[in-house]
Amino acid sequence: MDYDVVVAGAGPVGLMLAGELRLGGARVLVLERDAEPPPTRFGSMGARGVNAPSVHALHLRGLLPAVEKAALRWLGALPEVPAGLPRESFVGHFAGIGIRADRLKPPGPGEEFLGAGVVSQGDLETILAGRASALGAEIRRGAALTGLDAEPGGVDVHIGPETVRAAWLVGADGGRSTVRGLAGFGFPGVDPVFTGRQAVVDLVDAHKLTAGDWQHGENGAYTLGGWADGDGPPRVHTVEYAGPPADRDAPVTAEEMQASLRRVSGTDVTVTRVHLATRYADTTRQATTYRRGRVFLCGDAAHVHSPAGGQGMNLGLGDAVNLGWKLALVARGAAPDALLDSYEAERHPIGAWVQKWSMAQTALSTARGPRADALREVVAGLLDTPDGATHVVSMIGGQWQHYDLPGDHPLIGRRVPDLPLTDGTTLARHFRSGRAVLLDAGAGAAAVAGPWADRVTTVTARPVAYPDQPMAALIRPDGHVAWLTLDKGGQDGLRAALRTWLGPEV
Repeated sequence: MDYDVVVAGAGPVGLMLAGELRLGGARVLVLERDAEPPPTRFGSMGARGVNAPSVHALHLRGLLPAVEKAALRWLGALPEVPAGLPRESFVGHFAGIGIRADRLKPPGPGEEFLGAGVVSQGDLETILAGRASALGAEIRRGAALTGLDAEPGGVDVHIGPETVRAAWLVGADGGRSTVRGLAGFGFPGVDPVFTGRQAVVDLVDAHKLTAGDWQHGENGAYTLGGWADGDGPPRVHTVEYAGPPADRDAPVTAEEMQASLRRVSGTDVTVTRVHLATRYADTTRQATTYRRGRVFLCGDAAHVHSPAGGQGMNLGLGDAVNLGWKLALVARGAAPDALLDSYEAERHPIGAWVQKWSMAQTALSTARGPRADALREVVAGLLDTPDGATHVVSMIGGQWQHYDLPGDHPLIGRRVPDLPLTDGTTLARHFRSGRAVLLDAGAGAAAVAGPWADRVTTVTARPVAYPDQPMAALIRPDGHVAWLTLDKGGQDGLRAALRTWLGPEV
């Protein structure tokens, strides 16, 4: 084999996956058809909110400080906004109905990861590409996957006239995935009903528009925002309910952006220049399976939907973090192929949930008439309450996400909290290597994990909050609790969990 895994696509999902695979010891090649990475900061149209599961994963790998440093504070998007904006700033929206930050309830214990702001796709890709390269992943830009031949023993990946052989292939190559089409994955769903346009532009008369929250009109809606440091041209975002774009791939011109902005705002605002722009629709589709033999799908290649709620990139990062450690264990022969079945079992339901919430927002935002107006008024009232605002932000923010794993304790299957430990560290710091972590606080579990020492980091410091309580927990490399006990028993359950998630004993 030339490589253990070939990853098609060097977006955030493919790059995150490449880093996870390298942490697990797999030989990785990443193919990207674009010759250059996307621009960063003001040159990047792809602004992405970072939700709770993504923040948790980035924190475990030590990447969160870099992402927070690069986070962009869009006007009106977060509570920390520039002077001059109302203090009842918005933390998000549902179907274009703003959710005020001051309506949220304070986070409870274990809810400390609520987001890292908004980061440009270019900045995030720079961080993830640097990490993947430093770990030894090979990244080829300007190298498109043009064909594949998958068989039980491996996959021949064609890159123009060149062919490389890999044990596994992962398509992380976006909503119009070449891998998905060539490998024959089913991709059912619903067709789009609106067209969205985002652009960084020069406006002659921006004062004619209202900045901040979504502004709704007869023909659609728009937002006008900018940069918290005051640098750079403004960003406009329009949504029109007249169906999908005629030609999604054509460049978005200043004339097109101006016409769209005028239709939805009812003004004669003038766009003199488009610095960067993109066009999208609310196509909603999900692959029937995320695996066909030795070929996997990850991110938008596996699921596409409206960007409402900012969940697409986060959903893909969750796929990458879930698949990476499992595929690395199987690729290096430490775990059986059956481990890979848990990828689809755990991620497909979460993708389906996101699609339902996305379609619900589309239905509410595109409906017209007095009944729709009444429904929007009712939903707006609910979102203006602490319970309603907190519930919707928590759901869209991914706080609820967990996996259905065997065990009685309520933490099993959920993301592990970053507990301060008596040795001065926190639990999250022990996940930097990408291995599973066994926390053994006086429960005698460390001896059981000995045969898995090459796959498990054992931590014997106690949680500061529970200095006298015997406890032990096995946490998977993705930070989800797989087994937990609050006494000195349960060692058979620990052995079973170790075999299930990390393969047989050495």
